[in-house]
Amino acid sequence: MALRLGDTAPDFTADSTQGRINFYDYLGTSWGILFSHPADFTPVCTTELGRAANLSDEFTRRNTKMMALSVDALDNHHQWTQDIEETQGAAVNYPIVADHDRKVAELYDMIHPNASEKFTVRSVFIIDPAKKVRLTLTYPAAVGRNFDELLRVIDALQLGDQHPVATPVDWRPGDDVIIGLGVKDEDIESKFPQGHRRVKPYLRYTSLPA
Repeated sequence: MALRLGDTAPDFTADSTQGRINFYDYLGTSWGILFSHPADFTPVCTTELGRAANLSDEFTRRNTKMMALSVDALDNHHQWTQDIEETQGAAVNYPIVADHDRKVAELYDMIHPNASEKFTVRSVFIIDPAKKVRLTLTYPAAVGRNFDELLRVIDALQLGDQHPVATPVDWRPGDDVIIGLGVKDEDIESKFPQGHRRVKPYLRYTSLPA
């Protein structure tokens, strides 16, 4: 069964490029991104894992840990990371799970038989410190993911956890945000003393620190 937003992310223990690893223990109190790729030694995946490695400081700044996964063997993972470092200019410093028995892929519904009966699709799960699924994305094998967008989503989720706000279309950190519908008009001034802009009764903007 597919995981839905708000579901508890399943825990698992598996072999990885950083040894035998337990998912919950690895995440600890951090946010997490679990993302699958169809196969090792493939061009799109090589660029993706390299991009993720290049952005590792940005994810760390957001208290977010990454973990990649495919159904290929651990030896392949280790060999492939050398290619990633050579071609993408960054060492992969997050674990890549070797899900050879497809247990994790099945837990997270990463294999879509109408796309491929063997390989995982490009699944993404953003998981919060309470181990709740906060975002899911599924890409086809031929389309690379946008890791800048994943950073943007994490920023928006963490902002929404701190303040009663939502983020409008194309929002970036530092842009105005939307005051949540649960905030009454009479409470806006106390919650947002920096001021606000009312467009419609249901559409009220304010600014927050980046």
